[in-house]
Amino acid sequence: MTEKMPIAKAINAGLRAALEGDEHVLIMGEDVGPLGGVFRVTDGLQKDFGESRVMDTPLAESGIVGTAIGLTYRGYRPVVEIQFDGFVYPAYDQIVSQVAKMHFRSKGKIKMPIVIRIPYGGGIGAVEHHSDSPEAQFAMTAGLKVVSPSNAHDAYWMIQQAIASDDPIVFMEPKRRYWESSDVDLDAEPAPLWESQVRRPGTHATIITYGPTVTTCMEAAEAARQDNLDLEIIDLRTLSPLDLDPVYESVRRTGHAVVVHEASRNLGIGAEVAARVTEECFYSLEAPVQRVTGYDTPYPPSRAEDDFLPGIDRILDAVDTARAF
Repeated sequence: MTEKMPIAKAINAGLRAALEGDEHVLIMGEDVGPLGGVFRVTDGLQKDFGESRVMDTPLAESGIVGTAIGLTYRGYRPVVEIQFDGFVYPAYDQIVSQVAKMHFRSKGKIKMPIVIRIPYGGGIGAVEHHSDSPEAQFAMTAGLKVVSPSNAHDAYWMIQQAIASDDPIVFMEPKRRYWESSDVDLDAEPAPLWESQVRRPGTHATIITYGPTVTTCMEAAEAARQDNLDLEIIDLRTLSPLDLDPVYESVRRTGHAVVVHEASRNLGIGAEVAARVTEECFYSLEAPVQRVTGYDTPYPPSRAEDDFLPGIDRILDAVDTARAF
């Protein structure tokens, strides 16, 4: 059965399925109960599953994650919501020092089946601390896995796969895409959680992206057709571990690579992708790997965010630079 729904509703449906399928699944966070979260992603879940399984918490991110760690010792599978990306930092010590390390520290005896949901990225006209892209800070932390869906079908299945995993997973949700709708196959065999996917085949250049900029890159590929450019779009889906085999295969065909993400350029995911592509595809590349990213500044006021975020023109300029090298 296929149903068209926005990403926010797809995550809600995935959370509902997880709650129904395993009584040990709990949802915790600020305003996730009667309000349904500030983006209404958990709408209706407390009403249907009760306050003991969908719990409003105090405004204390370190306490939320710390409590989730304790719950795993009692056999629960907590799903923690961080209300906005920039609010995660009070819990950063808990995440990187405890959640990420406990399995290794205990020589595999203790598992941390915790999902930390973080709405991230810009495009919603919010004030500071509401539009950050901290994914690289978690992707570089050994012991954590980081994923980010770009469409409703992936969102529905990936949240369930993340909850079912015994590994701690930071689940990055592209908030400006929450209300973009697409088809969700509710009976599909989902793709493995750790695999990237080719969203659009092409021959002239490889565009590597994830999360909120997948839509932007698809729009850029459509615009490029007017200049007879055929761009291949690869959605990484998972940022740790990175599945780059499809990227290598593509770059060996096209000879050109452009990495696109909202986060700042310095030490971002794009830097790692560019380094690995250069290592693996050096003799196939006809130009250096190009990066189209946010700038190395704090996220700007809403009037300037359209200039900060990677757009179609910047992506196509990077493609032109690569092809003209």
